[in-house]
Amino acid sequence: MKDAAPPPQRIKGRGASGWIPGRFAKSIGVAIDDGWHQRDTEGEIASSPRTELREEAARSVISRNTSPDIPFSQSVNPYRGCEHGCSYCFARPSHAYLDLSPGLDFETKIFAKTNAPEVLRRELGKRNYVPSPIALGINTDAYQPSERKLGLTRRIIEVLAEARHPFSLITKNALVLRDLDLLADMARQNLVHVYLSITTLDNGLSSRLEPRASAPHSRLKAIHALGEAGVPVGVMFAPAIPWVNDHELEAVLEAAADAGARTAGYVMLRLPHEVAPLFREWLQVNLPDRAAHVMSTIRQSRGGKDYDASFGQRFRGQGVFADLLRKRFALAHRRFGYADRQPQRLDCSRFVAPREASPQGELF
Repeated sequence: MKDAAPPPQRIKGRGASGWIPGRFAKSIGVAIDDGWHQRDTEGEIASSPRTELREEAARSVISRNTSPDIPFSQSVNPYRGCEHGCSYCFARPSHAYLDLSPGLDFETKIFAKTNAPEVLRRELGKRNYVPSPIALGINTDAYQPSERKLGLTRRIIEVLAEARHPFSLITKNALVLRDLDLLADMARQNLVHVYLSITTLDNGLSSRLEPRASAPHSRLKAIHALGEAGVPVGVMFAPAIPWVNDHELEAVLEAAADAGARTAGYVMLRLPHEVAPLFREWLQVNLPDRAAHVMSTIRQSRGGKDYDASFGQRFRGQGVFADLLRKRFALAHRRFGYADRQPQRLDCSRFVAPREASPQGELF
């Protein structure tokens, strides 16, 4: 009789429960529980897979998009994969292009674009480059744990500061405060906006949803410190997950406003490609009593599917639940004064191309 694959188990410090195959995988492995996993007193697998950091030489670092529902046209991501391990991360399917699993591989095999600052300098210095705000760390967090060792994000910000190039960033990590000196100086020139993503104020839920991100109270402290230093800072309630954290929308916006956040936004849970089965597995492991109800509401909000990628729908959803969430956010946004504290638009007029000095001088 063929051995059956073991049921998914929670792995301490990780968001995924296994190596789900990517959609381009040529071969698929099946995990067999041989009984050798060590578990803690709560039944979690205690031997968490180690993080493997890989260097990657990037040929270009500025990604461009023309999406009508994304408020920026340029982005830079110094890392591929993210050790924060957010169970719902929409970027997980990108690891399938590397013939790796969007599950545990995404959060344990991290690719660092170690030449990103130099490549960025070269791209900003091109004669035909036209400046527009760059979004930093949009696909995967620019301040994930590997950044503490590598400092790639700080070096990228140093290039942007030298060129007086405007940018925004969003993070779940209080490590952003390490670069407060650079951010505060750029803020005085209206060159930066910072956003902290806060999914929940519940430490227990946060440790399961996003196991290696900063704790919620640390993110609130980061908002306060950024605001005190004059950096325009906002909060993103993302993602809003039906029957998991959606009830905290108002509490998160209120706590962030009290800490000094000037802007707020939200995003409905997105489950593209392999994220859908991964998140269903997460629900079965962590919230089995409501897993079916959560997925039923998600499908009601996505036209009967796990996900609808249509422009105008993918960030907000549709239907009764999505409409109610939209109204609740609008009311909370007004109630906590966000509409009265909007920062200025980032200034592109200060840009100075970081070109290397030529021994022949400038001919044109």
